[in-house]
Amino acid sequence: MNILVHPTGRLIGSRQPYDVDLEAVFAAAKAHGKGIEINCSPDRLDLKDSHARRAAEVGVPIAINTDTHYLSNLDNLELGIGTARRGWVRPAQVLNTRTADQLLAWAHAPRPRRVL
Repeated sequence: MNILVHPTGRLIGSRQPYDVDLEAVFAAAKAHGKGIEINCSPDRLDLKDSHARRAAEVGVPIAINTDTHYLSNLDNLELGIGTARRGWVRPAQVLNTRTADQLLAWAHAPRPRRVL
């Protein structure tokens, strides 16, 4: 797993976000070289802009994901970009802005492993 998706689990209008300590999630993601998702679905918009800003501030890469189940869902990309912009997330912090080679290098980079 390289990217945590649906980080708060919210479904707008039907399910509240999980009671999760996002500071701890962001710290763990940073420590283990993981990314976190901004989900573009209008039913989710998860992370919200303030959370995306905080993740970027601590150095967690952001993936803007359309959560496409149907071709028309690709149009939701603008919603995720808007969330990132409102959160002051810079393009360099967004995994989707990388070249294919850069993205693959990030995805295959060695990461710290937790020993139980």
